[in-house]
Amino acid sequence: MAVAVGLWDVMAREAEQESALWGASLRGEDEREREPVFSPLGVERFSLGLETIYEGYLLHYGRPRLFAPADDDTALLLGDYLYAHGLVRIAELGDVTAVGDLAELISLCAQLQADGTAGDGALWAATATQLGEGILDDPRAALRDRGDAGPLEALARGEAGDGGVNAALAAHARRRA
Repeated sequence: MAVAVGLWDVMAREAEQESALWGASLRGEDEREREPVFSPLGVERFSLGLETIYEGYLLHYGRPRLFAPADDDTALLLGDYLYAHGLVRIAELGDVTAVGDLAELISLCAQLQADGTAGDGALWAATATQLGEGILDDPRAALRDRGDAGPLEALARGEAGDGGVNAALAAHARRRA
């Protein structure tokens, strides 16, 4: 997928240009895993921002695809940088609702991790499929308040189909293992 290859190159190049520390944290070219996870579920214009934020999430809670920081402090800072940079990318598109959706995603994922609650994959999938549509409040509340990821997963499957969602959730599970 040509778009995906360009996405990884842009993400790596910009991080390297931003900080020598981020550049030193990049995996070798042949060690980078260029696997889009949730962006294939959504619209292409959000792909770079979404995968940038997801790479930040993986630096905090999983196995990142492009980076291998030397220590946990660097991983935390780099993850925060990628969160912010991904949000800026989406903000540049002028979609305030999408920025709000992603801010809610980051916040709720942190809560899920702190509480040891499952459902982050369904949250990512639904956010990717419905980014900027303004319809995620109630399904997110079900997860946040009752630990019920079902409405989020149903929303994602209704938009992207079972095959796409299954592939994304499987890829996410591999990154989180």
